[in-house]
Amino acid sequence: MPDIMSETSTRRYWLMKSEPDVFSFSDLLKAPKKTTHWEGVRNYQARNFMRDLFQAGDGVLFYHSNAEPPGVAGVAEVVRAGYPDPDAFNPKSPYYDEAAHAKKVNPWIMVDVKAVKAFKTFVTREMLSAEPKLKEMMVLKKGSRLSVQPVTEAEFLAVTKLGS
Repeated sequence: MPDIMSETSTRRYWLMKSEPDVFSFSDLLKAPKKTTHWEGVRNYQARNFMRDLFQAGDGVLFYHSNAEPPGVAGVAEVVRAGYPDPDAFNPKSPYYDEAAHAKKVNPWIMVDVKAVKAFKTFVTREMLSAEPKLKEMMVLKKGSRLSVQPVTEAEFLAVTKLGS
């Protein structure tokens, strides 16, 4: 994993996964001001990244997961750092957390992201795997299922170059 803990005052970079049939990069481009909140993260490690490390200005690789083929569709930017995800307390939401509601403690966080640029070339997982500069990228590791994961600046730049 990239050493993100030492980068306290610099821009950080992330890969955020979304299933395109649920919310795609095209959907983000169509959102008002190309901006929306990234809600529904229910994994504690991903939540901790969003809560403790995400800052406005951080770069995001928008990854389509559970797609054929999976890959990176474009670049977004964090425009609002972590704040409580109210869907945890909404019984009508698919992100409702009954245990959190019962305890009256909301452990879940969301951030706001804004579309920056759609890639001219969709960067498939196969393309990522073929690029030597990306061999350590977390998304390529076996068993890597986190929906929010750090990437290094070098990885971010290599992926954006592939997508240009």
